[in-house]
Amino acid sequence: MFDSADMFRAFNQHRGKSIVLVTGTCGRDWRGISEDEKRDLTLQGAMGQTNSAALGFALSQPDEKVVLFDSEGCLQMNMGILGTIAGMKPKNFVHFLMDNGVYATTGGQPTPNSGNINFAGMANEAGYTSTFSFDNLEDFADSIEQVMEAEGPVFVAMKMIPKVENEPIGRRVRNPQRGRAETIKVMQEELGIKMA
Repeated sequence: MFDSADMFRAFNQHRGKSIVLVTGTCGRDWRGISEDEKRDLTLQGAMGQTNSAALGFALSQPDEKVVLFDSEGCLQMNMGILGTIAGMKPKNFVHFLMDNGVYATTGGQPTPNSGNINFAGMANEAGYTSTFSFDNLEDFADSIEQVMEAEGPVFVAMKMIPKVENEPIGRRVRNPQRGRAETIKVMQEELGIKMA
């Protein structure tokens, strides 16, 4: 297992101009590491739907590399998306799965069949072009360039250290984020999308 902040630092060196979408408790580390917030879409709170949203974004922007940092709890709420992504064949899509084995936001309850699911194997059988699996930072860091250069759809399963939050939700410290309207406006400007 490895730490999500360390993983994001290794990834950031190979991000290039990718559009990055994050979710899950591990995804919160990305905000402090990203060096191009204009190309970040944070989908906190969209549990089970971030993978569908990322696929839609990748299909609508085929000239942009789209990278999703998903969580196993989210993916388990929408497992059919693996076949959908593989079937749509977005060459510009990289799907990272941060598997910490728990629902960290709600106190650390284990995700169903935690530790026994081979997510990379499932993605491979669904038809992803390339799949990778990492349980340590060194191997991840040594392979991230190959991952980012592979033709999509690419799936990367990673075993992450849980960052369980036990403080009641109303008392948790939250870093301010751009609102939805501002995020959309900034992304449209960044990508040159004109609205009629």
